[in-house]
Amino acid sequence: MSIIMVAIVILFVYSQFRDVSDFVANVPLLSDLVQTTTTDGRRGLSDDAFQIGQVGIVKASDTELSLTDLFQKVESSVVQITDSSETDIFESRLGSGFVYDDNGHIITNHHVVSGGGNRLDVTFPDGTVYRASLIGSDPSADIAVLYVEDVSKEKLLPLSLADSSNVRVGERVAAIGNPFGLSGSLTSGIVSGVGRQIPAQDDEGFTIPDILQTDAPINPGNSGGPLLNMQEQVIGINTAGISASEQGGSTGVGFAISSTMVTRVVPALIEKGHYTHHYVGFTSATLTSDLATTINASLPINFKGVYVDQIKKSSPADKAGIHGSTIDQYSTKHGGDIITAVDGQTITKSEDLISYIDDHKSVGDSVVFTIYRNGHILNLKTTLAARPSTSLYP
Repeated sequence: MSIIMVAIVILFVYSQFRDVSDFVANVPLLSDLVQTTTTDGRRGLSDDAFQIGQVGIVKASDTELSLTDLFQKVESSVVQITDSSETDIFESRLGSGFVYDDNGHIITNHHVVSGGGNRLDVTFPDGTVYRASLIGSDPSADIAVLYVEDVSKEKLLPLSLADSSNVRVGERVAAIGNPFGLSGSLTSGIVSGVGRQIPAQDDEGFTIPDILQTDAPINPGNSGGPLLNMQEQVIGINTAGISASEQGGSTGVGFAISSTMVTRVVPALIEKGHYTHHYVGFTSATLTSDLATTINASLPINFKGVYVDQIKKSSPADKAGIHGSTIDQYSTKHGGDIITAVDGQTITKSEDLISYIDDHKSVGDSVVFTIYRNGHILNLKTTLAARPSTSLYP
Protein backbone atom coordinates (compact mmCIF):
# COMPACT_ATOMS: atom_id res chain seq x y z
CA MET A 1 0.00 0.00 0.00
CA SER A 2 2.84 2.41 0.83
CA ILE A 3 4.39 1.87 -2.62
CA ILE A 4 1.06 2.70 -4.29
CA MET A 5 0.72 5.89 -2.24
CA VAL A 6 4.24 7.03 -3.18
CA ALA A 7 3.47 6.43 -6.87
CA ILE A 8 0.27 8.49 -6.62
CA VAL A 9 2.14 11.37 -4.98
CA ILE A 10 4.82 11.33 -7.69
CA LEU A 11 2.22 11.37 -10.46
CA PHE A 12 0.43 14.27 -8.80
CA VAL A 13 3.62 16.29 -8.47
CA TYR A 14 4.50 15.51 -12.08
CA SER A 15 1.13 16.80 -13.26
CA GLN A 16 1.83 20.19 -11.71
CA PHE A 17 4.79 20.86 -13.98
CA ARG A 18 4.68 21.74 -17.66
CA ASP A 19 7.04 19.05 -18.88
CA VAL A 20 9.76 16.58 -18.03
CA SER A 21 12.49 19.18 -17.61
CA ASP A 22 10.36 21.20 -15.15
CA PHE A 23 9.59 18.04 -13.20
CA VAL A 24 13.14 16.83 -12.75
CA ALA A 25 14.43 20.34 -12.09
CA ASN A 26 12.07 20.75 -9.14
CA VAL A 27 12.44 17.28 -7.63
CA PRO A 28 16.04 17.16 -6.32
CA LEU A 29 16.42 13.38 -6.34
CA LEU A 30 15.29 13.03 -9.95
CA SER A 31 17.24 16.11 -10.99
CA ASP A 32 20.42 14.47 -9.73
CA LEU A 33 19.63 11.34 -11.70
CA VAL A 34 18.83 13.04 -15.00
CA GLN A 35 21.25 15.97 -14.96
CA THR A 36 24.82 14.86 -15.57
CA THR A 37 28.08 16.61 -14.76
CA THR A 38 31.28 16.08 -16.69
CA THR A 39 34.62 15.25 -15.09
CA ASP A 40 35.74 18.88 -15.45
CA GLY A 41 32.71 20.12 -13.51
CA ARG A 42 30.89 21.39 -16.58
CA ARG A 43 27.15 20.85 -16.75
CA GLY A 44 26.61 17.89 -19.05
CA LEU A 45 23.73 16.50 -21.03
CA SER A 46 20.29 15.62 -19.82
CA ASP A 47 18.40 12.73 -21.39
CA ASP A 48 16.35 15.25 -23.36
CA ALA A 49 19.37 16.46 -25.34
CA PHE A 50 19.82 13.09 -27.02
CA GLN A 51 16.48 13.40 -28.76
CA ILE A 52 15.51 15.21 -31.93
CA GLY A 53 13.89 18.29 -30.46
CA GLN A 54 14.72 18.70 -26.79
CA VAL A 55 11.67 17.72 -24.72
CA GLY A 56 9.92 20.51 -22.90
CA ILE A 57 12.34 23.29 -23.81
CA VAL A 58 11.00 24.89 -26.96
CA LYS A 59 7.57 24.03 -28.29
CA ALA A 60 7.23 24.36 -32.06
CA SER A 61 3.93 25.62 -33.37
CA ASP A 62 1.68 23.35 -35.41
CA THR A 63 1.28 25.91 -38.18
CA GLU A 64 3.76 27.87 -40.24
CA LEU A 65 4.85 31.17 -38.78
CA SER A 66 5.39 34.38 -40.66
CA LEU A 67 9.02 35.42 -41.02
CA THR A 68 8.40 38.27 -38.58
CA ASP A 69 6.98 35.98 -35.90
CA LEU A 70 9.66 33.38 -36.52
CA PHE A 71 12.45 35.89 -36.03
CA GLN A 72 10.92 37.25 -32.84
CA LYS A 73 10.64 33.74 -31.38
CA VAL A 74 14.19 32.59 -32.12
CA GLU A 75 16.38 35.72 -32.29
CA SER A 76 17.40 35.45 -28.61
CA SER A 77 18.80 31.96 -29.25
CA VAL A 78 21.20 32.95 -32.05
CA VAL A 79 24.61 34.30 -31.02
CA GLN A 80 27.69 35.83 -32.58
CA ILE A 81 31.04 34.10 -32.13
CA THR A 82 34.20 36.21 -32.16
CA ASP A 83 37.88 35.76 -31.50
CA SER A 84 38.78 38.42 -28.95
CA SER A 85 42.49 37.79 -29.42
CA GLU A 86 42.25 39.58 -32.78
CA THR A 87 43.00 43.30 -32.72
CA ASP A 88 41.13 44.04 -35.95
CA ILE A 89 37.41 44.12 -35.16
CA PHE A 90 36.51 43.04 -38.68
CA GLU A 91 38.96 40.16 -38.68
CA SER A 92 37.70 39.08 -35.25
CA ARG A 93 34.15 38.40 -36.39
CA LEU A 94 34.16 34.69 -37.00
CA GLY A 95 30.58 33.58 -37.38
CA SER A 96 27.36 32.55 -35.75
CA GLY A 97 26.01 29.88 -33.41
CA PHE A 98 22.88 28.94 -31.52
CA VAL A 99 21.91 27.71 -28.08
CA TYR A 100 21.67 23.92 -27.92
CA ASP A 101 20.54 23.41 -24.32
CA ASP A 102 20.12 25.36 -21.11
CA ASN A 103 23.36 23.95 -19.69
CA GLY A 104 25.47 26.43 -21.63
CA HIS A 105 26.28 24.53 -24.84
CA ILE A 106 26.47 26.53 -28.07
CA ILE A 107 26.53 24.88 -31.50
CA THR A 108 28.53 26.25 -34.43
CA ASN A 109 30.71 25.07 -37.33
CA HIS A 110 34.14 23.56 -36.87
CA HIS A 111 35.58 25.93 -39.44
CA VAL A 112 34.22 28.95 -37.52
CA VAL A 113 36.43 28.22 -34.50
CA SER A 114 39.28 26.15 -35.91
CA GLY A 115 41.22 29.08 -37.36
CA GLY A 116 40.84 31.40 -34.41
CA GLY A 117 42.85 31.94 -31.25
CA ASN A 118 42.19 30.65 -27.78
CA ARG A 119 39.93 33.52 -26.70
CA LEU A 120 36.50 32.85 -28.11
CA ASP A 121 33.61 35.08 -27.10
CA VAL A 122 29.88 34.48 -27.46
CA THR A 123 27.75 37.60 -27.81
CA PHE A 124 24.02 37.37 -27.18
CA PRO A 125 21.55 39.61 -29.04
CA ASP A 126 21.22 41.93 -26.03
CA GLY A 127 24.94 42.71 -26.29
CA THR A 128 26.19 40.71 -23.31
CA VAL A 129 29.46 38.87 -23.96
CA TYR A 130 30.66 35.64 -22.37
CA ARG A 131 34.03 33.93 -22.68
CA ALA A 132 33.54 30.49 -24.25
CA SER A 133 35.60 27.33 -24.17
CA LEU A 134 35.79 24.89 -27.07
CA ILE A 135 34.87 21.49 -25.65
CA GLY A 136 34.51 19.44 -28.83
CA SER A 137 34.95 19.75 -32.57
CA ASP A 138 34.51 17.44 -35.54
CA PRO A 139 36.05 18.47 -38.88
CA SER A 140 34.45 15.47 -40.60
CA ALA A 141 30.99 16.91 -39.88
CA ASP A 142 32.01 20.60 -39.60
CA ILE A 143 30.38 20.81 -36.17
CA ALA A 144 31.79 22.31 -32.98
CA VAL A 145 30.44 22.81 -29.45
CA LEU A 146 31.30 25.74 -27.24
CA TYR A 147 30.55 26.07 -23.54
CA VAL A 148 29.63 29.29 -21.76
CA GLU A 149 29.74 29.25 -17.98
CA ASP A 150 27.77 31.29 -15.45
CA VAL A 151 24.98 32.13 -17.88
CA SER A 152 21.53 32.01 -16.35
CA LYS A 153 19.11 29.41 -17.66
CA GLU A 154 16.66 32.24 -18.37
CA LYS A 155 19.10 33.55 -20.94
CA LEU A 156 19.82 30.15 -22.49
CA LEU A 157 16.86 29.54 -24.79
CA PRO A 158 17.55 26.38 -26.81
CA LEU A 159 16.22 25.90 -30.30
CA SER A 160 14.29 22.75 -31.06
CA LEU A 161 15.67 20.35 -33.68
CA ALA A 162 13.54 18.87 -36.45
CA ASP A 163 14.18 15.56 -38.22
CA SER A 164 15.86 16.78 -41.40
CA SER A 165 15.34 13.44 -43.12
CA ASN A 166 11.72 14.53 -43.58
CA VAL A 167 12.63 17.83 -45.26
CA ARG A 168 11.43 18.14 -48.85
CA VAL A 169 12.58 20.31 -51.72
CA GLY A 170 10.44 23.43 -51.95
CA GLU A 171 9.86 23.93 -48.21
CA ARG A 172 10.28 27.49 -46.95
CA VAL A 173 13.26 28.12 -44.69
CA ALA A 174 14.96 31.00 -42.89
CA ALA A 175 18.63 31.52 -42.05
CA ILE A 176 19.54 33.66 -39.04
CA GLY A 177 23.05 34.78 -38.24
CA ASN A 178 25.64 37.52 -38.49
CA PRO A 179 26.68 37.95 -42.13
CA PHE A 180 29.70 40.25 -42.44
CA GLY A 181 29.35 40.92 -38.70
CA LEU A 182 25.83 42.34 -39.05
CA SER A 183 24.21 40.81 -36.01
CA GLY A 184 20.64 39.57 -35.94
CA SER A 185 20.19 39.22 -39.71
CA LEU A 186 17.54 37.06 -41.35
CA THR A 187 17.40 35.76 -44.91
CA SER A 188 14.78 33.45 -46.35
CA GLY A 189 14.18 31.11 -49.24
CA ILE A 190 13.38 27.48 -49.88
CA VAL A 191 15.10 24.13 -49.63
CA SER A 192 16.45 23.81 -53.17
CA GLY A 193 18.07 20.40 -52.79
CA VAL A 194 18.60 17.53 -50.35
CA GLY A 195 21.12 14.71 -50.02
CA ARG A 196 24.06 16.79 -51.24
CA GLN A 197 27.69 16.21 -50.31
CA ILE A 198 30.41 18.74 -49.58
CA PRO A 199 34.10 18.22 -48.71
CA ALA A 200 34.83 17.81 -45.02
CA GLN A 201 36.83 20.57 -43.35
CA ASP A 202 40.51 19.76 -42.64
CA ASP A 203 39.86 16.13 -43.58
CA GLU A 204 41.06 15.61 -47.13
CA GLY A 205 39.30 12.95 -49.12
CA PHE A 206 36.17 12.69 -46.98
CA THR A 207 32.77 14.22 -47.61
CA ILE A 208 29.87 15.28 -45.41
CA PRO A 209 26.62 13.55 -46.48
CA ASP A 210 22.95 14.55 -46.20
CA ILE A 211 23.69 18.23 -46.82
CA LEU A 212 20.70 20.53 -47.31
CA GLN A 213 20.85 23.02 -50.17
CA THR A 214 19.02 26.33 -49.95
CA ASP A 215 18.62 29.48 -52.00
CA ALA A 216 18.41 31.57 -48.80
CA PRO A 217 21.50 33.82 -48.98
CA ILE A 218 24.36 32.34 -46.92
CA ASN A 219 27.17 34.87 -46.61
CA PRO A 220 30.45 34.97 -44.63
CA GLY A 221 29.46 35.27 -40.97
CA ASN A 222 26.32 33.15 -41.39
CA SER A 223 28.36 30.00 -40.80
CA GLY A 224 27.31 28.20 -37.65
CA GLY A 225 23.88 29.81 -37.48
CA PRO A 226 20.61 27.88 -37.75
CA LEU A 227 18.62 27.08 -40.87
CA LEU A 228 15.02 26.88 -39.66
CA ASN A 229 11.71 25.66 -40.97
CA MET A 230 8.60 27.75 -40.51
CA GLN A 231 7.77 25.96 -37.24
CA GLU A 232 10.85 27.55 -35.57
CA GLN A 233 12.75 24.24 -35.66
CA VAL A 234 16.39 23.85 -36.71
CA ILE A 235 16.80 21.65 -39.77
CA GLY A 236 20.47 22.45 -40.33
CA ILE A 237 23.59 24.46 -39.50
CA ASN A 238 24.47 26.98 -42.20
CA THR A 239 27.97 26.13 -43.32
CA ALA A 240 28.83 27.43 -46.79
CA GLY A 241 27.69 29.36 -49.81
CA ILE A 242 28.90 29.16 -53.39
CA SER A 243 30.21 32.51 -54.60
CA ALA A 244 31.34 33.76 -57.98
CA SER A 245 32.97 36.87 -56.53
CA GLU A 246 36.09 37.53 -54.48
CA GLN A 247 33.97 39.20 -51.83
CA GLY A 248 32.19 35.91 -51.16
CA GLY A 249 28.66 37.12 -51.84
CA SER A 250 25.83 34.63 -52.11
CA THR A 251 24.79 33.36 -55.52
CA GLY A 252 21.68 31.55 -54.37
CA VAL A 253 23.27 28.21 -53.52
CA GLY A 254 23.98 27.66 -49.83
CA PHE A 255 24.56 24.54 -47.78
CA ALA A 256 23.66 23.43 -44.27
CA ILE A 257 24.75 20.48 -42.13
CA SER A 258 21.62 18.40 -41.47
CA SER A 259 20.01 18.33 -38.03
CA THR A 260 20.15 14.53 -38.07
CA MET A 261 23.93 14.82 -38.25
CA VAL A 262 23.77 17.22 -35.30
CA THR A 263 21.83 14.72 -33.18
CA ARG A 264 24.46 12.05 -33.83
CA VAL A 265 27.59 14.13 -33.38
CA VAL A 266 26.83 16.78 -30.74
CA PRO A 267 26.12 14.50 -27.74
CA ALA A 268 29.46 12.76 -28.32
CA LEU A 269 31.28 16.10 -28.59
CA ILE A 270 29.74 17.26 -25.32
CA GLU A 271 30.54 14.06 -23.46
CA LYS A 272 33.88 13.03 -25.02
CA GLY A 273 35.12 15.99 -27.05
CA HIS A 274 35.21 14.00 -30.29
CA TYR A 275 33.06 11.82 -32.53
CA THR A 276 34.28 8.60 -34.15
CA HIS A 277 33.15 8.20 -37.76
CA HIS A 278 33.07 4.86 -39.50
CA TYR A 279 35.21 3.99 -42.50
CA VAL A 280 34.85 1.71 -45.53
CA GLY A 281 37.92 2.61 -47.54
CA PHE A 282 37.15 3.22 -51.20
CA THR A 283 36.40 6.04 -53.59
CA SER A 284 33.30 5.75 -55.72
CA ALA A 285 31.20 7.48 -58.34
CA THR A 286 27.65 7.17 -59.60
CA LEU A 287 27.63 4.93 -62.66
CA THR A 288 26.53 6.99 -65.66
CA SER A 289 26.02 5.69 -69.19
CA ASP A 290 29.26 7.37 -70.33
CA LEU A 291 31.22 5.93 -67.42
CA ALA A 292 29.72 2.48 -67.98
CA THR A 293 30.84 2.54 -71.62
CA THR A 294 34.34 3.67 -70.64
CA ILE A 295 35.03 1.07 -67.96
CA ASN A 296 33.10 -1.88 -69.38
CA ALA A 297 31.70 -1.82 -72.90
CA SER A 298 29.65 -4.95 -72.21
CA LEU A 299 27.52 -3.25 -69.54
CA PRO A 300 23.93 -2.40 -70.48
CA ILE A 301 23.66 1.33 -71.19
CA ASN A 302 21.11 1.83 -68.40
CA PHE A 303 22.86 -0.30 -65.78
CA LYS A 304 22.53 1.38 -62.36
CA GLY A 305 24.91 1.30 -59.44
CA VAL A 306 27.97 2.82 -57.79
CA TYR A 307 31.34 2.35 -59.48
CA VAL A 308 34.25 1.49 -57.15
CA ASP A 309 37.42 3.31 -58.18
CA GLN A 310 40.26 3.11 -55.65
CA ILE A 311 40.61 0.81 -52.66
CA LYS A 312 42.61 1.71 -49.56
CA LYS A 313 44.95 -1.12 -48.62
CA SER A 314 43.93 -3.02 -45.45
CA SER A 315 40.65 -1.09 -45.24
CA PRO A 316 37.31 -2.83 -44.57
CA ALA A 317 36.60 -2.71 -48.32
CA ASP A 318 39.92 -4.38 -49.05
CA LYS A 319 39.33 -7.06 -46.42
CA ALA A 320 35.88 -7.75 -47.90
CA GLY A 321 37.45 -8.47 -51.28
CA ILE A 322 35.96 -5.53 -53.14
CA HIS A 323 37.90 -4.74 -56.32
CA GLY A 324 38.81 -1.27 -57.49
CA SER A 325 39.74 -0.11 -60.98
CA THR A 326 43.06 -0.86 -62.68
CA ILE A 327 45.14 1.08 -65.18
CA ASP A 328 46.95 -0.72 -67.99
CA GLN A 329 50.21 0.18 -69.74
CA TYR A 330 48.34 2.52 -72.05
CA SER A 331 46.99 4.53 -69.06
CA THR A 332 43.51 3.22 -69.80
CA LYS A 333 41.36 2.63 -66.75
CA HIS A 334 39.51 -0.66 -66.48
CA GLY A 335 36.47 -0.94 -64.31
CA GLY A 336 36.30 -2.20 -60.76
CA ASP A 337 33.28 -3.62 -58.97
CA ILE A 338 29.87 -2.01 -59.22
CA ILE A 339 27.83 -1.82 -56.01
CA THR A 340 24.13 -2.35 -56.67
CA ALA A 341 22.85 -2.78 -53.10
CA VAL A 342 23.86 -2.42 -49.44
CA ASP A 343 22.23 -4.71 -46.88
CA GLY A 344 19.66 -5.55 -49.52
CA GLN A 345 18.82 -1.86 -50.16
CA THR A 346 19.10 -0.93 -53.83
CA ILE A 347 21.76 1.73 -54.47
CA THR A 348 21.86 3.79 -57.67
CA LYS A 349 23.88 6.86 -56.61
CA SER A 350 27.10 7.42 -54.70
CA GLU A 351 25.24 9.87 -52.44
CA ASP A 352 22.72 7.18 -51.51
CA LEU A 353 25.49 4.76 -50.62
CA ILE A 354 27.24 7.21 -48.31
CA SER A 355 23.99 8.40 -46.73
CA TYR A 356 22.74 4.88 -46.04
CA ILE A 357 25.91 3.84 -44.26
CA ASP A 358 26.13 7.13 -42.37
CA ASP A 359 22.50 6.98 -41.23
CA HIS A 360 22.31 3.31 -40.27
CA LYS A 361 25.79 2.15 -39.32
CA SER A 362 28.46 2.72 -36.66
CA VAL A 363 32.00 1.55 -36.09
CA GLY A 364 31.99 -2.22 -35.59
CA ASP A 365 28.78 -2.84 -37.53
CA SER A 366 28.75 -5.30 -40.40
CA VAL A 367 27.74 -4.31 -43.93
CA VAL A 368 26.86 -6.54 -46.88
CA PHE A 369 27.65 -5.12 -50.32
CA THR A 370 25.97 -6.60 -53.37
CA ILE A 371 28.56 -6.46 -56.16
CA TYR A 372 28.34 -6.81 -59.93
CA ARG A 373 31.62 -8.21 -61.25
CA ASN A 374 32.20 -9.57 -64.77
CA GLY A 375 28.61 -10.60 -65.23
CA HIS A 376 28.27 -12.18 -61.77
CA ILE A 377 26.50 -10.99 -58.61
CA LEU A 378 28.42 -11.37 -55.34
CA ASN A 379 27.53 -10.56 -51.73
CA LEU A 380 30.60 -9.40 -49.80
CA LYS A 381 30.49 -8.74 -46.06
CA THR A 382 32.78 -6.50 -44.04
CA THR A 383 32.97 -4.76 -40.66
CA LEU A 384 33.25 -0.99 -40.47
CA ALA A 385 36.39 0.41 -38.84
CA ALA A 386 37.07 3.77 -37.23
CA ARG A 387 37.94 6.45 -39.76
CA PRO A 388 41.60 7.42 -39.95
CA SER A 389 42.31 11.05 -39.11
CA THR A 390 43.50 11.71 -42.66
CA SER A 391 43.12 9.65 -45.80
CA LEU A 392 42.62 9.88 -49.52
CA TYR A 393 39.66 7.55 -49.28
CA PRO A 394 36.21 8.05 -47.70
